[in-house]
Amino acid sequence: MQGFGVDVGGSGIKGCLVDLDRGELIGERVRIPTPQPALPDAVCDVIADVVGQFGYEGRVGVTYPGVMKSGVAYTAANMDPSWIGTDMAKAVETRVPGTVQTLNDADAAGLAEMAYGAGKGQRGLVLMLTFGTGIGSALFIDGVLVPNTEFGHIEVDGKDGEKAASAAAREREDLSYPDWAARVDRYLDTLERGLWPDLIVVGGGVSKKAHKWVPLLSTRTRVVPAELLNDAGIVGAALAAEQRIGQ
Repeated sequence: MQGFGVDVGGSGIKGCLVDLDRGELIGERVRIPTPQPALPDAVCDVIADVVGQFGYEGRVGVTYPGVMKSGVAYTAANMDPSWIGTDMAKAVETRVPGTVQTLNDADAAGLAEMAYGAGKGQRGLVLMLTFGTGIGSALFIDGVLVPNTEFGHIEVDGKDGEKAASAAAREREDLSYPDWAARVDRYLDTLERGLWPDLIVVGGGVSKKAHKWVPLLSTRTRVVPAELLNDAGIVGAALAAEQRIGQ
């Protein structure tokens, strides 16, 4: 069974055909830099370009880095403010041959990890965190998604957790992995006081170097790196489109 997913991020928009039986990309993904400023029309044009390069005409899953309900964007922490109130699903559907399913980008990555990767078969409360421009989160209870948890914006020491603990913060401040891991620890401690998860899966580009920082964490919850790495958003978007999961 095949699907198609597009993962919209602050720096790049990626898409590919997906083998939904294996949870793997079919061929090489296409990546186009996210327009700056990331205005709705410009971003939707790029999404259509990505889909068009594959000649795909079926149902398409598209992620968005913020709260997404019934195809409409409600937040824009790392996107242009004009996204708020934009019906992304409808805007993309006017540009592609098929129909569109939209969902939060971290929710998509979490769906992929729960179906094919580090969270497969895990019961209880599982938290997926993606470290990138910000911190995305996806929460699952016995494998069922609780959509649009914006845990990157919980307050840690008086400010958004992602301001200090995102991968972008590490790069911006040129932090060593031990120094950055201490910040992630502080962020996770705050989360754990309210959630008590059974497993935390960490993803995003920085998960490729999990050996440099995950062993340094002292959180009581077991923390494991994502297995699908940067493909998780694409795979999860395609899966969401096929199964009608998301908002």
